[in-house]
Amino acid sequence: MYWVILVLWALGFLVLWKIPLLRNVRPPEISGSLVSVIIPARNEERTLTRLLGSLASQTVTPGEIMVVDDHSSDGTASVSMARGATVFPSAPLPEGWLGKPWACWQGAEASRGDIFLFLDADTFLEPDGIAGILNAHYRHGGLLSVQPYHAMEKPYERLAAFFNIITMAGTGVFSLLTSKIQPHGAFGPCLVCYRQDYFALGGHGRARAHVLESMGLADAFREAGIPVSCYGGKGAVSFRMYPDGFRSMVDGFSRGFAEGSKAISLPMLVLLVAWVTGGMSVTRHLIQSTLSPADVSFFVWAGLYAGFSAQVHWMLRRIGNFGFLPCILYPAPLLFFVIVFFRSLLLRMGIGKISWKGRRIK
Repeated sequence: MYWVILVLWALGFLVLWKIPLLRNVRPPEISGSLVSVIIPARNEERTLTRLLGSLASQTVTPGEIMVVDDHSSDGTASVSMARGATVFPSAPLPEGWLGKPWACWQGAEASRGDIFLFLDADTFLEPDGIAGILNAHYRHGGLLSVQPYHAMEKPYERLAAFFNIITMAGTGVFSLLTSKIQPHGAFGPCLVCYRQDYFALGGHGRARAHVLESMGLADAFREAGIPVSCYGGKGAVSFRMYPDGFRSMVDGFSRGFAEGSKAISLPMLVLLVAWVTGGMSVTRHLIQSTLSPADVSFFVWAGLYAGFSAQVHWMLRRIGNFGFLPCILYPAPLLFFVIVFFRSLLLRMGIGKISWKGRRIK
């Protein structure tokens, strides 16, 4: 049994090995004036201040910053204009579209740049962030996606640990098995592509009904034979995902994680499920051995538990400022992940309902 657990533990290194980071080197062939930053925003006055402030301090200044105001009921528009952004009021949501893809599509149509940089409103960049993004896109072309470094401030936010790990590992792009397992998907908070490619492939119209619109957009690029590359955002792009409380975080992950799991290839899904099962099994055996004082296997299970804790820390330190506690007590965020994931499945099957920023998600 111990050897089985060791094998399952080792799978963690296969699914999430090296996460490439953006190099903050400005490509001489690209000017910031060619870049249009497009920010879909619905009731984001609190987050936009930080993002727009970070954009104003870039070493490479974008040609335009456009905030697409998706019928906000707060000060999204006024905050954006005060920070120098162009505000584009969204048209009514057409049938068959979801809010974010529709906002991104309108922003792209109204923009002037040759390169589109789509940013979620809860992201923010280091001063060389755009320089690093453009450098990577210049080298790879196609669609570039960046999963921002998760900057957290409150204890409940650290329950998102396994959502972050599964999101990064599920694409398959950071695995040791990339030559065997075809990568899938992309990260939605930060996407870059050429204007010509975007409109030739149908842009966000290809993902109009996707809660995770980056999945549909990445599929369109890959189907056309255009490369899709993925990076980690540590040191360049960060976000704080759910500052409005625990319920907001539960609803946020519930609305899209079941859909995102569809983009995981079957081999990668099997590996991830096996790895998670190993972590849960170790916890169960450790508790059982603790309740039996004469059971010397306690020390073996404690060692295996420590191995999983160290591995989770090794993963998370590259993804966000989680610290040690979610790693030492990793069964807590793991249980949270399982509960919310199954809630997401039930919602996807039409059992229950969910709203996001005042809009009902069907």
